[in-house]
Amino acid sequence: MNGTWISIIFDLLICISLLLGTFFLISGSLGVLRFPDVYTRLHAATKSSTLGVAGILIGAFLFMYVEHGVVSGKLLLGIFFILLTAPVSGHMIGRAAYRSGVQLWDKSINNEHKDVYQQTKETSK
Repeated sequence: MNGTWISIIFDLLICISLLLGTFFLISGSLGVLRFPDVYTRLHAATKSSTLGVAGILIGAFLFMYVEHGVVSGKLLLGIFFILLTAPVSGHMIGRAAYRSGVQLWDKSINNEHKDVYQQTKETSK
């Protein structure tokens, strides 16, 4: 063996992080293609892209730290901003789609916000 145990463990962590990130990105892409309506597609796109990109950036951060001894602030900021902005933007896009009248999938069982939205729409007139 060429490395110490700690370097082998770090290499395994880097590989696992990169593989998990790739898995989430691929599964999110499949979800966008296969899910039936805007809301489920949006859920697949935002959850998986957040976890996938964060996993890949964590793997890149660990690689830079272990192999080169560099603590990359840019990668940490990238992880932070992806974790902060992607879910918020997904929520806002879903809310805009709901308010503009995009229909749910016909096999959706429950629409909890329909009555609340109707009440706010009537009071704003």
